[in-house]
Amino acid sequence: MPALTPDTIRAATDTLCRLTEYLRENPDPKEALALVEPLLDEYTGLPIQLGDTLRALARAVQSHPNTPHSEKISDLVTELRAAAWVQTDQYMLHYVLDELRKVVSTAPSEPGCGRCR
Repeated sequence: MPALTPDTIRAATDTLCRLTEYLRENPDPKEALALVEPLLDEYTGLPIQLGDTLRALARAVQSHPNTPHSEKISDLVTELRAAAWVQTDQYMLHYVLDELRKVVSTAPSEPGCGRCR
């Protein structure tokens, strides 16, 4: 695995930006769901990964010998951990995706604007 750099992380966020732009172009819902599915995977999706990343950052900052031990640092680490739980709680979005997929796959295919029906 190549070393992580800020540029490799930016490449990941750039990919998310491209996905968002693509979704704004009103693609086929089945294709859109397939593209978003990995992001909301129950075990490896973005909510889980972001929560784990925030917890790991909190641990790295708190346990590093050069980090000053102060109330401010402790408060900020606590905020990171709280944010990690909020993110992780969003793992349930994969259920929403499952339901959307069911509805989309059973809907009759009709040409025209979906808002006009």
